[in-house]
Amino acid sequence: MDTGTLSSAMREITDQTFEAEVAQAGKPVVIDFWAPWCGPCKAVEPIFEGLAEAHGDKVEFAKLNIDENPVVASRFSVLAIPTAILFEGGEAKETVVGARSRSHYEDAWAPWLSTGG
Repeated sequence: MDTGTLSSAMREITDQTFEAEVAQAGKPVVIDFWAPWCGPCKAVEPIFEGLAEAHGDKVEFAKLNIDENPVVASRFSVLAIPTAILFEGGEAKETVVGARSRSHYEDAWAPWLSTGG
């Protein structure tokens, strides 16, 4: 497995694509706010990829590089990374700040992962 590229389970969101890909999405979307220089961000990447593979039918998972896309990060007051925000209908519903265990993310997003919203 090439760990230098995004898995097919997660796509990259940008400032330009946020509205179309998140605000108008047909199901909840989790965005992993990250940066290439962030060690903890790299540590949680396989967790998000696993969640995307396990729960992609209910919730989409995507990444947003805050260095290249500061507008969305600023709009949602992302001051520390990694930060993962679950959006539903374009609104931030649940935020998890910091590198956490898979079970922590699953607990935080249980209402969406189990029922799809």
